[in-house]
Amino acid sequence: MPGTVPKENSAVPEDPPPPGPLRPGVPPPSPVLSGETALVTGASRGIGRATARQLGRLGASVAICARNREELEFTAAALRDEGITTLSIVADVTRAADVEKLVEQAYAKLGSLGIVVNNAGIGIFGPFHELSESEWDAVVGTNLKAAFLVSRAVTPGMIRMGRGHIINISSLASKSAFSGGAIYCASKWGLMGLTGCMAEELRAHGIRVSAICPGSVATEFSPHAGRNPATLLQPDDVAHAVAMLITQSPQSFISEVDVRPLRKA
Repeated sequence: MPGTVPKENSAVPEDPPPPGPLRPGVPPPSPVLSGETALVTGASRGIGRATARQLGRLGASVAICARNREELEFTAAALRDEGITTLSIVADVTRAADVEKLVEQAYAKLGSLGIVVNNAGIGIFGPFHELSESEWDAVVGTNLKAAFLVSRAVTPGMIRMGRGHIINISSLASKSAFSGGAIYCASKWGLMGLTGCMAEELRAHGIRVSAICPGSVATEFSPHAGRNPATLLQPDDVAHAVAMLITQSPQSFISEVDVRPLRKA
């Protein structure tokens, strides 16, 4: 009829058929990190354990280290039970000699390190004027100095490869201040400065240096005892952020990721 607008074809296209089985002789796709080797510090529990598991499930071989042999071996056994190639090394990453041996063993047994996650960390909280010099040294040594020592040890190999990822696990405490957090905040603010300078120095070599800044995570040293678990991040949430950084597109560089619990306390 005159003035009638023709109807568009309203037929709904059929969904494409589900993919069929692989053709004979065609192997399944390889895991995204197949052939990669990752080093995760502080990996005997918490964020470090979750990160090593996540990278291993994506196909990477993992070298894990911590100071507590029993906890480290428990984690290593759990990873191997999943079929993840795992090298466990007891090391104190606040000591340069331990770090050198750690990296040498990882290279010798697993090959070049393309991924390093500086996760080792501790927290001591309280009024700054009531804390001791040894407590300062412990926190700053573990949270800041260790990242420097490990990164310094692995960087020459990454430069030779022309690629790599160094991810420093920082904290939202690196951007804020709170009563009782003086030493911890100082260590994490320092880690952010170190991360930024490393990133500028190494990006020309194809090496990404990034920081992940989680909010409150349910870990062993968390000062949030008794808080509703629904308002805390879990270690797997941080591990997911690590995987996101490592699997970003080749031409991009995500320098910093803030991760907060979905629900506020």
